[in-house]
Amino acid sequence: MAKGYHGRGMSGGGGGINPNMMKQAQKLQQDLQNMQTEMEQKEYSASAGGGAVTAVVTGKRELKSLTIEPDVVDPEDVEMLQDLIVAAVNEALRTAEDDMSSSMQQLSGGLNLPF
Repeated sequence: MAKGYHGRGMSGGGGGINPNMMKQAQKLQQDLQNMQTEMEQKEYSASAGGGAVTAVVTGKRELKSLTIEPDVVDPEDVEMLQDLIVAAVNEALRTAEDDMSSSMQQLSGGLNLPF
């Protein structure tokens, strides 16, 4: 027998996993998967320039559509249009992220998980 080894396996000492805790962890994992699937199917929209540009993103953080009002298209000021597009897309993504974070906090129930 190796020096310092006393024949105790991992099951010795009574420090096993609580079955109730395991069930709670499995339920939380299933709830997280369900919420992720639901969130990925959601759509979030935001506008910039008083509605001149509207972006729609999915919960997967993908741009689904972009609507540009014709009167905002000025060949002499392409930079303004670009800025409006970036602002609308970023705001839609922020909205999606905020919604996902809020849902995760509700689901975790104050467990101080890292999300």
